[in-house]
Amino acid sequence: MKPEIVIMLTHNDLTVKNAMEVFESCKDLPVKNWGFKDVGIPVDEMIELNKAMKAAGKTTYLEVVTYTEEECLQGAQLAIDCGFDYLTGTVFFPSIVEKMKGTGIEYHPFGGEVGGSPVKLTGSIDEIVADCRRIMAQGADGIDLTAYRYADGDPLELTKAVAEAIGYEKVMMAGSIGSKERIRIMEELGLSGYTMGSALFNSVFVENGTFRENLEYVLAYKKECGK
Repeated sequence: MKPEIVIMLTHNDLTVKNAMEVFESCKDLPVKNWGFKDVGIPVDEMIELNKAMKAAGKTTYLEVVTYTEEECLQGAQLAIDCGFDYLTGTVFFPSIVEKMKGTGIEYHPFGGEVGGSPVKLTGSIDEIVADCRRIMAQGADGIDLTAYRYADGDPLELTKAVAEAIGYEKVMMAGSIGSKERIRIMEELGLSGYTMGSALFNSVFVENGTFRENLEYVLAYKKECGK
């Protein structure tokens, strides 16, 4: 399975202020999946941005990086209010599964012990795998895995262990895909997908290039990897 790429209009863990402008400048590119975080711009702008993405035929993702049940439920309500296709992130709570029922929104929470901003993932591989199994058994649709933020071991060893436990098609890699090497690794692993945002704003692929130029480079390289 070839992974989907999800373009996040986020930089330094915040939705960028000019997210609508950036999206409008790139919406013609062959990228199906777009998203942003629940912080950085006002709610009314989030609603309008999601509407613009849906009007352009895109599949949309809201990533929520909060850790209490109350905050995570607020993020879930935001996903409903805005009309997203996917809610990603949050610490897993069964109450969120209940809230998502009947909405058509897929819920992909973080797996393992997470905290901080940017997110830090801790614990043994066995503990994280067990947590992901528990989350899936309790009704999540998939796992948002912050493996490149893993503090206690090898990120790829962890990713493979989780994917083999719950299915490669149920795992999305979240964050820190900021090099050709990591893109190639993602393409070869065959997860459901991976997110990318800050690397495009930081012009890591086309030095001093625009967001669009960097995205075009990534899409061309991703296609090359798939040959």
